[in-house]
Amino acid sequence: MAADNRRTHRPRMTASQRREQLLTVSRGLFAEKGFEGTSVEEIAARAEVSKPVVYEHFGGKEGIYAVVVDREVQALTAALTGALGSGGHPKVLLERTALALLDYIESSEDGFRILVRDSPVAQATGTFSSLIGDVATQVEAILEPQFASNGLETKTAPLYAQMLVGMIALTGQYWLDARSPKKTEVAAHLVNLAWNGLHNMEKKPVLTKLSR
Repeated sequence: MAADNRRTHRPRMTASQRREQLLTVSRGLFAEKGFEGTSVEEIAARAEVSKPVVYEHFGGKEGIYAVVVDREVQALTAALTGALGSGGHPKVLLERTALALLDYIESSEDGFRILVRDSPVAQATGTFSSLIGDVATQVEAILEPQFASNGLETKTAPLYAQMLVGMIALTGQYWLDARSPKKTEVAAHLVNLAWNGLHNMEKKPVLTKLSR
């Protein structure tokens, strides 16, 4: 009996399924190699399609990168604004925000690596720094009434909002690779520094003579 040389073919993907596959493959490559280090050829090879298929769906590497970044920005924005929008004591809000960022890093490591990398394409789709700026604006609205009730100058609230959010964001970047201690401990230490510092702030801070 003649050998059966027929190949087993995979079910054909729909356009929507192919698009999602290309996004998944590209997300992994962008996280691993960055935007500049990733080529359309690599995306096509890993997805087991021809280059024209990538161009057909996204128009090129820039198009697929923009979609990947936009999705990650939306996911992280939703996590952070959700933590801030649920109300409660300012210290609890700070804890929720720190944990929300660390949760995102833990569940979307590739996405966070893409966000914190600089790319000219990201300028049109939103950058990590612009995302942090948006979150800081929300924190500013929370800090202003707290400053007023404690006799502090409310005009400095935007500055302190940037400090707080920036501290959490940079710590998150460090924890991305270190992964130690566990995220709840990292969040607790962040809140320890931020809250205890805010709780005992001077109304008119000045530099010491030694620093001049």
